[in-house]
Amino acid sequence: MSFFSKLRERLTKSSARIGTGLDDIVAEAAPEAPVTTPPPETERPGLMGRLLGRETAPAEPRRELDDAMLEELEDMLIAADMGTETALRVTANIAEGRMGRRIGATELKQALADEITRIMAPVAQPLPLYPRKPQVVLVVGVNGSGKTTTIGKLASQLRAAGKTVVIAACDTFRAAAVEQLQVWGDRAGVPVLVAPQGSDPASLAYDAMVRAESDGADLLLIDTAGRLQNRADLMEELAKIVRVIRKKDETAPHNTLLVLDATTGQNALSQVEAFRRMADVSGLVMTKLDGTARGGVLVALADRYGLPIHAIGVGEQIDDLDAFEPDEFARALVGL
Repeated sequence: MSFFSKLRERLTKSSARIGTGLDDIVAEAAPEAPVTTPPPETERPGLMGRLLGRETAPAEPRRELDDAMLEELEDMLIAADMGTETALRVTANIAEGRMGRRIGATELKQALADEITRIMAPVAQPLPLYPRKPQVVLVVGVNGSGKTTTIGKLASQLRAAGKTVVIAACDTFRAAAVEQLQVWGDRAGVPVLVAPQGSDPASLAYDAMVRAESDGADLLLIDTAGRLQNRADLMEELAKIVRVIRKKDETAPHNTLLVLDATTGQNALSQVEAFRRMADVSGLVMTKLDGTARGGVLVALADRYGLPIHAIGVGEQIDDLDAFEPDEFARALVGL
């Protein structure tokens, strides 16, 4: 099964919520669709009669697109965590050229998918790979966002693409995180550098850069401890990691990936704000899209910040993380 077949299958909570919402909006003020009554069996119509009569499917309900309908659409998109500003902009664009027309749910879903694709196409960018060795990728995020599994999946995929990878387990305060990363490293055939529990994570990051350079590795992936964006002390610790690795290479980190949990909804926006200030975030990875009815937050993030979305995740398996495809995502999100 392809990744986006999985996305369509698993993004059921968001797609069901939005798709059903669009159906309800159209049906609410639409007259009942005419029902085609088949002729009595005794009439036995010819081929054209069957094609034009008995075999005709019921017409899809349609509703005039007016201010009331637009307001319902805005409310539904806001409830799906698309955010007020983005919802207003999307509905305004859908209204352009359609006001006063009677439209069906299918046309409305397609129009919404087109708007989502337009917003997200500019940010759909795979993780850039540079000739400089080692390319340092710092991975950050709050507790439980999926950083460790994301690093493991990235390492496996990069190695399968012919890249040599080293992982630094800089969450030195949580033994379970180190053990989990070592399991992923074993699966991927990638070395994982660790330090004693409670060690300075910035020192380990520096040592890992030295090791990756001496090994001639293409990439160094640095896992960091999960930290809440409102904890100034923990955010300062992250800033220290950045300062220390820049003593080794002033251009590092070459990428800073913020891993976001889709189930947090609008809270993802405040996470982006905080981590951008401390770690100069260069791109996003959105995980757990299979476990939420809040897939619309990814649209709000793209619209507000324009940060590249390098990958999305829909599960725990190695192939459940893949490059972001805006058209496929948009269609899955609206239930097409």
